[in-house]
Order: sequence, then structure tokens, then C-alpha cells
Amino acid sequence: MFPRGRKILLGVSGGISAYKSCDLLRRLQDHGFIVDVVPTQASLNFVGKSTWEALSGRKVYMDLWSDVEKIPHISMAKENDLIVIAPATADLLAKLAAGRADDLLTNIVLASTAPKVLVPAMHTEMWLNPATTENVDTLRKRGFIVVEPDEGRMTGTDIGVGRYPESTKIIKAIDDALIATSDLVGKKIIITAGGTREPIDPIRFIGNRSSGKQGFALAMAAASRGAQVHLVTANTELPNIEGITVTNVETAEQMLAVLDLEFPHCDALIMSAAVADAKVVNYSDFKIGKESLNTLALIKNPDILKSLSGTKKPGQILIGFAAETISDVKELEANATAKLLSKSLDMIYVNNVAGGAIFGSNVTQGLIIDRDKNIIQVPEISKDTLADILLDQLVSKLG
Repeated sequence: MFPRGRKILLGVSGGISAYKSCDLLRRLQDHGFIVDVVPTQASLNFVGKSTWEALSGRKVYMDLWSDVEKIPHISMAKENDLIVIAPATADLLAKLAAGRADDLLTNIVLASTAPKVLVPAMHTEMWLNPATTENVDTLRKRGFIVVEPDEGRMTGTDIGVGRYPESTKIIKAIDDALIATSDLVGKKIIITAGGTREPIDPIRFIGNRSSGKQGFALAMAAASRGAQVHLVTANTELPNIEGITVTNVETAEQMLAVLDLEFPHCDALIMSAAVADAKVVNYSDFKIGKESLNTLALIKNPDILKSLSGTKKPGQILIGFAAETISDVKELEANATAKLLSKSLDMIYVNNVAGGAIFGSNVTQGLIIDRDKNIIQVPEISKDTLADILLDQLVSKLG
């Protein structure tokens, strides 16, 4: 089973071999990729929008003027881990070499920093034309990966170099291009997110302010790096991430039940969820009246990380999070280190949430501490950036 989550943009330009990209799309899906298709207007003469939407299961954008409020050429450039254009006609190669951006696909290419794989397909005379040769050389110098066309039957009775390559050849080029950003392929990672809630009665609960944004950022980043991700989320309002397994829970006990079942089969657990420390002793099936709310009898919830660390196998990595209201860095470090040791963690991220900081925000700052007493001071950065920093450390520890 290939991991789902890595996203690829498949650009299709106006060559008759555009129909072969239907098979490429299917093979990419078989390899676990989520594929957005962006056809040029010319390519629609060969394969229509409905076909691409049916095969990809996703909406197909064809121009710059659809859903303008979403700024599709920027959003699609950022969302996709790689761009592959197959077929790439001589005209499209010339546009890219000149840096032109006169349609949606070429705008996305200019706006993207992701790896780009070009699959030229055209008649031999066009492929060998000095203009095309120079354009290909220019694109390669700029970092584009150009898959050499095959030799064989062309349109009509012509035979020569310029034939659309087999899908397996294209996918190998894609896999090679993604090696640097797919360092978690073959790893199963469990990530928890959000905040557990412990019911008092059908209306009220004990909870916390965690939004789940950090856990979701970690899940998205891990999936993009090739991991098989299981996100266990508690009481978040964030949309599910396409391509990963999501389990929704409410309470600490429900989260522990899921993790007890799944933890033995994972390579790493990142516990970014904020778990309520206590629950009420006697839950009421009916709303408790105001006059009866003078006191609540509480009991401690199970310490999930401490419980799981007792069953940890060699090679498994446990990463915890700690939210404190301590402004002194040394004291913050001491508290986090104590938790790391008491729960037998491999690494912990601790931050100061005093004054309503961090929870619900898109930014974070704190300390990363591991069992070897290595400390990384994290300045104010986005939670997406922290996700990649933590995953870099995880990759190192997984070897």
C-alpha cells in the first residue's frame, strides 16, 4: 500500500498523445499520489475536462478566471509537491524557456518552487529542431527534469524519436525527483491533534483551548514527505486532510483506546494533542441544575504517553508536546526535560501559552529538547514551519 497525501499537478498540453496521460494519471494514483490536472485549452481538443474530472476525482481548472477569489495559479503552485507536464509540446517548451505566463498552467509553473518534470512528445523533426533543442537545454539548466522521448510509431505512418514514453519511465523520473522530499516513505506515523473534552453532563465539559492547527500541520507535512499518516483528532473544526486516515475522538480515554490499538504498528507517535488532565467522577445523563454545581469531584485521566512508553518497541520514536505558563526559559527547559524523562520520550516541544498565546494561533515559539539534551530554540515561526523542523528531527532519529 502506497502512502496517500503527496500531491502532484499533471499539466497536459495540446499534443495528440494527451490521451496517454489518462493512463499516467491512473498509474500515479496507483502509486498513492493525489493528482490535480491542469489541461491547456489546446489539449481539450484531444481529452475533455469531464474525462479529467472523472479520472482524477477532482475539480479541473482550465483558465485563470475560474474561482478567482481562490487565486488558483498561486494556491495550486503551493499545494503540489511536484509538477509534471505530459505531453509537453514544442510550443509549451518554448513558452517555458521564454518565461511566458499566458495561461493557467504556465502561471502555475512560474509561481511554483516544486520540482518540475517535463515529458516532451512530438514529431521527430520538431524534437530535433535547433529551436527545440536550445529550449530544452535552457530548461535543464534552470533545473527542469526533461524525460527523453521514446522512439517508435508516431501519428500516421511516421517512425522516429519523439514518442510519448511509457508511464513507468515517467513515474521513475517523478520518484527520483521526489527522493529529497520523500524521506518518510515507508514509515507509519500517528499524530494526535486538538484538545480532549471530558463531559460533565450532556451540555458541559472540561476542556482546553487547543485548536488542533499544529497537529494538522504535522499531518500534512508528514503525508507530503511520503509517510502513511494516521491523524487522531479531538474536537477540532479543521477540514480533514485528503489522503490520510483520520479518527475522531472526544475524550482522553477514547484517544488512549485508539492509540493502544495503533501504536504497536507505527514507527513514530507525535502527541501534539492537548489532553485534559482530569475528568469528573460521576457523569450525569441529565443537565445538572445551577444549584447543584457547587463542586465537581474530579479524577486524573490516564497519562497517555507514559502508558504507551511502557509498550514501546526498539526503533519506535515518541514525541511529546508541553504547554506551560512559564516565561523564564531555564525553568521552561527544566520542566520540559523532567516531562521528557518521566514519560520516556525521545523528544519534546514545549512552549509558553501564558496570556492566550499559541493556542488557536497560526504561529508558535518554544524549545525542542531531546534525550541527548540537545536543545533547539524556536523563534516565532508558523506552525507549518515548526512541523517540518520537528519532522527533520524525527527523520534523523529514525535513521
